[in-house]
Amino acid sequence: MSQLNSVTITDVQAAQQRLAGIAHRTPVLTSTTVNDRTHNQVFFKCENFQRTGAFKFRGAYNALAQLSPTQKHKGVLTFSSGNHGQAIALAGKLLNIPTTIVMPDDAPVIKQTATKSYGAEVILYNRQETNREELAQNLASDRGLTLIPPYDHPHVIAGQGTAALELVQEIGELDLLLVCCGGGGLISGCAIAAKALLPNLRVIGVEPTLADDATRSFYTKTLQTVTNPHTIADGARTPSLGQMTFPLVLQYVDDMVTVSEEAIIRTMFFLWERLKIVVEPTGVLAAAALLENVVKAQGKRIGVIISGGNVDLTKVASYVNLVTEFGNG
Repeated sequence: MSQLNSVTITDVQAAQQRLAGIAHRTPVLTSTTVNDRTHNQVFFKCENFQRTGAFKFRGAYNALAQLSPTQKHKGVLTFSSGNHGQAIALAGKLLNIPTTIVMPDDAPVIKQTATKSYGAEVILYNRQETNREELAQNLASDRGLTLIPPYDHPHVIAGQGTAALELVQEIGELDLLLVCCGGGGLISGCAIAAKALLPNLRVIGVEPTLADDATRSFYTKTLQTVTNPHTIADGARTPSLGQMTFPLVLQYVDDMVTVSEEAIIRTMFFLWERLKIVVEPTGVLAAAALLENVVKAQGKRIGVIISGGNVDLTKVASYVNLVTEFGNG
């Protein structure tokens, strides 16, 4: 099996069966206000209602469920800014697998706390001084643990793709699918699943302008990196696409765009106020591209993946201040 074809629709469908009755089948919300504002029919797939508050549970559980008995007994380790760590921790708890999570010490407190609450051992590091991949690989090797990376893993990618599979199964025909992009696991899986069912669908990835490595990679066809970008979308601070996700993005994704910090915050508050849902900054990336007219479309049926809702409430005041500053800028 070639790396490019390392994940197929068959894998995503198998993941859906594996997750049945365990992962939430998250709701699809619509908004007349959004439809009128964008002149489209927009369908929000709300992964902020997923277990652990983000789509990451899909891939984490799908990966852990397929480990050998020996691997399950010894335990797993991952590195994560938060949502994947929480997902691995909960999946491990459900499957009785010991979990160790390597997290940056500046990860949102809500994500650190939740990860520990699921019984995981959390090891903090300084992202300015430490390469998390090297730290995780060394710890996994020393302890005999199976490393489950946050996005560059076929079972993780297949699990994430079930979000788009559910959306298409429920909504049917779509013209566009907008998906946030960090390391590329979600957009890879979603593009594979959605295009298998809707071959004419266009898939567009969205990332912060301050963390535009995937967009640059997409257009140059060469893997680009970014170092500790200062974006409020902490889930998109990944240094680059993965060795597996990069070719999948090139194969299945039709376009990549970026959105500003101002757009992210405005969209987050808009969704809080108008859809009455709690969404984190990374979770609104795809919606921001549409609502801020970065992706221009009219008269289309558009799917938007809302990827997560784990907001650090201690930072809400600072978000309000930023909106004020942007408004006066």
